[in-house]
Amino acid sequence: MRGCRACKNLPLGPRPVFQVGRSARLLLIGQAPGIKVHQSGIPWSDASGDRLREWLGLSVNDFYNEEKISILPMGFCYPGTGKRGDLPPRKECYSLWHEKLISKMPDLQLIVLLGQYAHATYLGKSRKASLTETVRAWREYLPRYLPLPHPSPLNNIWLSKNRWFEKDLGQMRQVFRRAGLVS
Repeated sequence: MRGCRACKNLPLGPRPVFQVGRSARLLLIGQAPGIKVHQSGIPWSDASGDRLREWLGLSVNDFYNEEKISILPMGFCYPGTGKRGDLPPRKECYSLWHEKLISKMPDLQLIVLLGQYAHATYLGKSRKASLTETVRAWREYLPRYLPLPHPSPLNNIWLSKNRWFEKDLGQMRQVFRRAGLVS
């Protein structure tokens, strides 16, 4: 996978960024690496990752322990920049890699879906009419999935309009603890 060259015309060339462990119990599925993550080669090594670790109540050490947590973006490589942030993730990665990788994680208990691209792909028709409605209905998708907004600083306006989300994060962390997914 690290040598994957399926995508053509990537602005910075291919550099798949992911973290996979056979014994992982938690899988995080986001969008695609941003430019900082592309440069570092470490998933979520940016402001979005800081917020995500805070949301999940995870230390850096636990977050990057592939025996506990696997990380798959919808698109494994940096897709480039558009008018309002990064371009959408390339679709090739999902069809090439996701099913193969998830089938090799027998201990997987929960898949956290971060943002609309992961929601659309994994929740399909069970997804609500908007990201807000889907995230508000997070309990309906348990025990397999937990839909969250993308933790990007670009979503600060969404967070300020949806104050209920902070309260629900406490309940989500309890779900993680009860399932033994976090300490």
